Amino acid sequence: MLRIGYGLADLRADLLAGVVVGIIALPLSMALAIASGVPPQHGLYTAIVAGATIALLGGSRFQVSGPTAAFVVVLSPIAAEHGVGGLLVASMLAGVILVGLGAARLGSLIQFVPHPVTTGFTAGIAVVIATLQLKDFLGLETGPMPAHYLERVVTLARAIPTARLPDVAIGSLALAILVLWPRLFPRLAKAVPGPLAALVIATALAEALRALAPDLGVATIASRFSFERDGVHVPGIPNLPPMFALPWTFPGADGRPLALSLDLVRELVPAAFAIAMLGAIESLLSSVIADGMTGTRHDPDTELLAQGAGNLLAPFFGGIAATGAIARTATNIRAGARSPMASVFHAAFVLAAVMVLAPLLGHLPMTALAAMLLLVAWNMSELPHFVHVVRVAPRSDVVVLLVCFGLTVVFDMVIAVTVGILLAALLFMRRMADISQVTLVGREHAAISPPLPAGVLVYDIGGPLFFGAAQKAMSALDTVEAHVSTVLLDVRDVPIMDATGLVNLESTIDRLRRGGARVVLGGLQPQPAEVLARAGIESDEDRVVVCERFDDAVALARLLPPLRGKGEAPAGGA
Repeated sequence: MLRIGYGLADLRADLLAGVVVGIIALPLSMALAIASGVPPQHGLYTAIVAGATIALLGGSRFQVSGPTAAFVVVLSPIAAEHGVGGLLVASMLAGVILVGLGAARLGSLIQFVPHPVTTGFTAGIAVVIATLQLKDFLGLETGPMPAHYLERVVTLARAIPTARLPDVAIGSLALAILVLWPRLFPRLAKAVPGPLAALVIATALAEALRALAPDLGVATIASRFSFERDGVHVPGIPNLPPMFALPWTFPGADGRPLALSLDLVRELVPAAFAIAMLGAIESLLSSVIADGMTGTRHDPDTELLAQGAGNLLAPFFGGIAATGAIARTATNIRAGARSPMASVFHAAFVLAAVMVLAPLLGHLPMTALAAMLLLVAWNMSELPHFVHVVRVAPRSDVVVLLVCFGLTVVFDMVIAVTVGILLAALLFMRRMADISQVTLVGREHAAISPPLPAGVLVYDIGGPLFFGAAQKAMSALDTVEAHVSTVLLDVRDVPIMDATGLVNLESTIDRLRRGGARVVLGGLQPQPAEVLARAGIESDEDRVVVCERFDDAVALARLLPPLRGKGEAPAGGA
């Protein structure tokens, strides 16, 4: 940043962008913390600590990091089973994993996660988030919510008779403002973002309703959450900055401080891995989108290191898991951000709001926060794109998408991504097997003139020889007529060969040699040539001849005499 120059105009632009993003991040961070099963201040601490740390260390110039909706389905079960302390420890372990991924320079590998997998689990996460918001949006009295999705749906359905009209009305108003504000007032929306307008109006209406008819009051942050100060429980959130504390000293599911142990770490590692993988995917996807909007280029490995550092540090200050937030990053760019300092200013704005506005934040209606997350879930689902992919994508990709979607909703994202990637890999191998084949050309070949002498046959190998395709491709050479003395393999279209391809090729060479025929390989590309060299396969006129140029292989095939002892074993014999 300093190398390209940073002046007062850049500072002013970053400060303004940071304030705009901070206004959006402030209520959203609280809503996401609540949806994840922890008090709202933990979401604010995440935006402050992780947001600033990742911005200063990251590989994306405009990335804004903090709590995101995608994490809700992963964090909520952890908080329910292990409490706030368990969630902080899991986030810390995820930070260690992310640092390891970045140090191993594995950032570019995230791009190999198939699009149907990310589309499927993202849409599934959106459905789960939207479902979880119905409790507060409708003001339902459900009691403790079950851990699994289908059980939650049943619980919500049974609680429908307890819905409260004031909550529904204020939530619906907030949702309508969120959707219509930028459309009805496009100029005003640039100065007053939709979330700020929706929450201010919803809060004013809720307070007026409470004053006129106390029985019609709606649930707020202050009525739902409290913190302890000098042994006294105070409603709302503390007006204190993030304070250092060991993550395992926070309460577990039973309300008592956790005890750090190997058993606890062992229990939380799978969840930490899920947090790390989801965080890596979402942060790098957000970075790619930022690159597309600005024409810049991010460093994926540096970004993973920064995300790891942020997730490792934030739990020591009460923060939960963080990653790059696509919507906030896009808002940051549209607001005129010039450098990572805009994200640092966004974190500073959230910190200032906590210190100054904490009592006012306690009046925010829960139903309005739920409305915010309902809109986030709708945007996250990308329903038109989801439907478009289902309509036009190959059937195998549609299967992967729907499987990931269903498993995310019914079970969890870890199972969905694992099964989705495995299924996509198997389908990919089948496709590669379909395009990798060996075709008998005969004595005549488009690139050969005049035709080859009798006893020489040409086979064209097309496509990679790897474990998903090699056996099927080489099966065409299982039987070769008895009069054939030389088999010329055109391997110019074989870009790669793995161990399975090597074994199948060696087996084919040995089988043909026993049948009295040698093999000439023509047009070997660098990677297959390296594999053969490491395997010790060298030119031997009685067994195999390796030629880098196809023309040299053709010329050699014309000159090689028939092998002695031809017919010792039937061609194709095992």
